[in-house]
Amino acid sequence: MPEEDKPLARRCVVVTRAAEQASELAERLGTLGAEVLLLPLVEYLPPQDSGALDRALRDIGGFDWLLLTSQNAVRFVAARAGSQHVDLGAKLGPSKARPKVAVVGEMTERAAIAEGWRIDRVSSGHGAIDLARELGRQIEGCRVLLPRSDRATSQLPQALTAAGATPVEVVAYRTVPSGNVDTAILERIERGEVDVVSFASPSAFLALGERLGAETFRRLAGAARLAAIGPTTAAAIRRAGFDVTIEAEISTAAGLAAAIATHFSKNSATGGKHT
Repeated sequence: MPEEDKPLARRCVVVTRAAEQASELAERLGTLGAEVLLLPLVEYLPPQDSGALDRALRDIGGFDWLLLTSQNAVRFVAARAGSQHVDLGAKLGPSKARPKVAVVGEMTERAAIAEGWRIDRVSSGHGAIDLARELGRQIEGCRVLLPRSDRATSQLPQALTAAGATPVEVVAYRTVPSGNVDTAILERIERGEVDVVSFASPSAFLALGERLGAETFRRLAGAARLAAIGPTTAAAIRRAGFDVTIEAEISTAAGLAAAIATHFSKNSATGGKHT
């Protein structure tokens, strides 16, 4: 397909994902014809205190379920287990009855399988709350290990408790603002030279607001479309009083790229900023 006929030709899309997670989305958007600006706004670090995570890993067989809500959870749990000489590949292998392993989304599933872990359940919905609802009676009376970010909300533990489970939360990683942000891209955003700013997490959205300031961020929202990878991110944007123009139906990089392309394909004839 000629470049000018691609759905995102002459469109500029900002990708705010952490650097280690941005490549797939950037490549898909580029294939669709977009000019892609990489602006990682958050990064992920080990916890300042890994004591609770270490104890949970040593006692992994004492849990009925392990719930993994992101690739980051898989990555940091696996890294910490390795440093503590805990063989999760053996403890979560196909011959083990417990804990059962449930994950949110295709990318989390891939990351867990790459570690050699058995997967018993993949959420068919958009997020962690959907997974808790889908598990329903299967987790009633169960002890559930929940390794997450230090910035994770209380919604999932509450949903698990409401289902009759006993969630055990441990901090597997920290989400912090990126220390190295490309000011040239920020300036392009401020000048209204981008068509879409995409977000894959509430923390990235909040980090951009902190970087730009309230007044500039409001102006940005009037000049560019805000795109969210799924309902959790979209809800955070709306709670802050902003519109979400584009929301992926499937919470993956592929789903977000497709949603952005579909938006412009459907509205190419109007030429408006927020059509």
